[in-house]
Amino acid sequence: MKVRVSVSLSVLLLSVFALSQTPSIPEAPTTAKRPVTDDYHGVTVSEDYRWLENWDDPAVKQWSAAQNERARAYLDSLPARPAIEQQLKGMMAATSAYYEVQYRGGALFAMRFAAKQQSYLISLRSPDDVANERIVVDPNTMAGKDSVAIDFYRPSLDGKLVAVSLSSGGSEDGTAHVFEVATGKEMPDRVPRVNFATAGGSIDWNKEGTGFYYTRYPQGNERPAEDANFYQQVYFHKLGTDSSQDTYVFGKELPRIAEIELRSSEDGQWLLASVKNGDGGEVAHYLMNSSKEWTQVTHFEDKVVSAQLGATGDPGLYLLSRKDAPLGKVLRVSLADPVLSKAKVIVEENNPKELTERATITSIVPTGKSLFIAELVGGPYRVRIFTHDGHEAGALPLPAVSSVYQIVPMNADGVVYRVSTYLQPTVWYRYDAATGKAAPTAMVASSSVTFKDAEVVREFATSKDGTRVPVNIIRRKGTKQDGTSPTLLYGYGGYGISESPGFLGALARIWLDQGGVYVIANLRGGGEYGEDWHRAGNLTRKQNVFDDFIGAAEYLIKTHYTSPEHLAIMGGSNGGLLMGAVLTQRPDLFRAVVSEVGIYDMLRVELDPNGAFNTTEFGTVKDPEQFKALYAYSPYHHVKDGSKYPAVLFMTGENDHRVNPMNSRKMTARLEAANPAGHPTLLRTSSGTGHGIGTSLDEEVEQEADILSFLIDQLGIHYVAAK
Repeated sequence: MKVRVSVSLSVLLLSVFALSQTPSIPEAPTTAKRPVTDDYHGVTVSEDYRWLENWDDPAVKQWSAAQNERARAYLDSLPARPAIEQQLKGMMAATSAYYEVQYRGGALFAMRFAAKQQSYLISLRSPDDVANERIVVDPNTMAGKDSVAIDFYRPSLDGKLVAVSLSSGGSEDGTAHVFEVATGKEMPDRVPRVNFATAGGSIDWNKEGTGFYYTRYPQGNERPAEDANFYQQVYFHKLGTDSSQDTYVFGKELPRIAEIELRSSEDGQWLLASVKNGDGGEVAHYLMNSSKEWTQVTHFEDKVVSAQLGATGDPGLYLLSRKDAPLGKVLRVSLADPVLSKAKVIVEENNPKELTERATITSIVPTGKSLFIAELVGGPYRVRIFTHDGHEAGALPLPAVSSVYQIVPMNADGVVYRVSTYLQPTVWYRYDAATGKAAPTAMVASSSVTFKDAEVVREFATSKDGTRVPVNIIRRKGTKQDGTSPTLLYGYGGYGISESPGFLGALARIWLDQGGVYVIANLRGGGEYGEDWHRAGNLTRKQNVFDDFIGAAEYLIKTHYTSPEHLAIMGGSNGGLLMGAVLTQRPDLFRAVVSEVGIYDMLRVELDPNGAFNTTEFGTVKDPEQFKALYAYSPYHHVKDGSKYPAVLFMTGENDHRVNPMNSRKMTARLEAANPAGHPTLLRTSSGTGHGIGTSLDEEVEQEADILSFLIDQLGIHYVAAK
């Protein structure tokens, strides 16, 4: 049944003519300049705003509060904002979705978002019987001044218990709790610091269900304070005991920036530890047998980026290798003799000459009889099916230009899988191996947002060096290419993370309703075309990412989708770095910028705990060549006095342990000093959020209302109220 969004009378009375007359913006607070000079390999670098790094300084908090008050005074006075907020509330409250699905002990588990502040954990016996779902853990019922969120969860092998990492205020500082699945009753066990924003966290259970293995950060006096969020190791917790009695299992020999993921085999005989060397993509794999003996199966230099244990009855370990195969090949090695040199290639690399036809393997999902191999083709997915010995046996049915974010084995050869497109809510399908057919389950995302009047056009821009860069253009059918459409261009480009199709939702719907065009670019640095595509945009090659994005913007202008005065850009985290780089390199191309939780000072980012994990992706100032590359694009160091910059809205959260909010403070101060009489530079800081993980529904509504109101005002859009 179609859901109608309820709109208040006050919103309906808003006129359809212009509501975008810019209100007066309060003056920015005075920012003291306190020059500091550093020397990097003989290069002298000076800056004025290092004092803004110290959050313990009352003057910094006072300055941040003044900036926030200024941003709020402007944003709250925008005429369109009340209507936009009301519209977003209705749309987002009418949204539900299932994600992070797991299957154990004959039951499905899933995170569920459905009109609550935080997603909650459910269990259900069948994907076709959602009416009888059981709420296992609901963080919305947990008291506290800060919003509590589930970082991750893991059911026991028999599905009777579940371990859940909970954190508050968007901090990602997680403590493990244990719950009975049948009753939702919480057990007394508490294991602190199993998760943090630096290396994440992971848990899996022993065969008997009497305890679990987990990632643990140093506690007490185990390491100096500066190492509190490094040196992740594996410990074992026995249910019913105090966590101080937990026993060390593995990891003392691992790097300082190790990131560990744990997975038990279905029969509990094996424990697989996948260890990343920071965020740059190097992975090593270790295997523990039932006698608690460890074997290192792969090393960082082997370029095996993921491993999967075979299903029950399959004594194999499946490896995704990029050794001499940047698009990936699949190896199989015996669990009884897990020696990499004895591994057999069962799925060869697919490497056609044409870039647009290249498919890179992203994941392997073994079932009792088959292997499901997910592949990216420039952004959209395909999934091929193989036998255990590598014979191709079909493919999962998928819509055009779609993504498969999860494939979950449920029995000997059946799976459920999550399909997303830009214009339709996510649907979980069940695949029947016997018939080779798939059918939608009852696990369907619902939304009052529809895009029946819209279409996706996939085109290619050209980067500075001639590389073809995919751009996904979402527009209302019949949109004229006359250069006047307000256009929002989004990008990321890093860590091998790919921008694949996903339901666009409320923000994009409102943007299209205002005559806008929404564009997502598949930049180098991501994994859309394999590891070579990623490597072409990391370390000393990071400038390629910015050139790709600039090329996408120039393409949209050249093909008359838009013009510089109608073009806005948006990105977050690594995408925030992208925003900072392109606004300083090509300020003439853009009218407005929204940059969320971004990195802007590339010379000092590695001094933060999570910044150290990023050195394998960005590089380090300790290396002369990498310093040269970092300094060449570091946004904070390339703001020029007197330049005319676009309007910028910086957004950050006080509890962000992934990207230090000092980046946003320093970049705001520098832009304000460089161009005090130009377009506004605004800093919005949320006291109850972090990097975005665990953000409450109300805060998401507020953030998106601010973004849309800012863009509509700065691009001079005549806002049309909801009807």
